[in-house]
Amino acid sequence: MENPNLTRLAVAATLHCLTGCAIGEVLGMLVGTALGWHNLATVLLSVALAFLFGYALTIRPVLRSGLPLRSAVGVALAADTVSILVMEVTDNAVMLGVPGAMDAGLTNWLFWVSLLLALAVAFVVTVPVNRALIARGRGHAVVHRYHGGHADHGGHADHGDHGGQESRAGLDNHAGQDSHGGHVHHDGGSRA
Repeated sequence: MENPNLTRLAVAATLHCLTGCAIGEVLGMLVGTALGWHNLATVLLSVALAFLFGYALTIRPVLRSGLPLRSAVGVALAADTVSILVMEVTDNAVMLGVPGAMDAGLTNWLFWVSLLLALAVAFVVTVPVNRALIARGRGHAVVHRYHGGHADHGGHADHGDHGGQESRAGLDNHAGQDSHGGHVHHDGGSRA
C-alpha cells in the first residue's frame, strides 16, 4: 500500500535537490553558452555547479543544527549524491537529446523550454529514487535526523512518520543522534 507521507517527503526532498540542481544547471548553461564553450565543457560545468549548489543547500541547515563542517559535508554527501546524480544524468540527457537545444543560445526560446523540460523530466524520474532511499533510511532521511523533528524544512512532517516498517525503524534508530552518537536537542544543538 502506498504511503502518502513517504511520497510527500520524497517530493519535498526532490524539490530541494531540484533547487540546487537548477541553480547549478542554469548558471553552468549561462556561463558555458555565453562563453561559446562546446557542449561537453558546458555540461561538465553545469554538473559540477549542480552538485556544488545541491550540497550547499543541504550543508547550510545541517550546520545550523550544530554539526561541525566536516560532519555536515558527510551528511550532505550521504543525503544528496544519488539524488543529484540521477537528476543530472536525466536532465543533461534530455538537454542533449533535444535537437539544437544546446546550440540555441541564451536568447532563443528553444534553449529555455528545453532546460525547463529537462528539469521537469529529471524531477519525475528522481522522485521514486528518493522515495526508495528514504524508505530505507537513506538519502534525505539522513538529513532529516538533524532537523530535530521540526517541520521547518520544506514543509516536511515530523521525522517519525515516514511510513513503512523498514523506514520507520531505520529513522527511529538514528533519529535524535548526531554522527558521533550524541543526541540532537530540539533546539538544534548536540552533545556527546
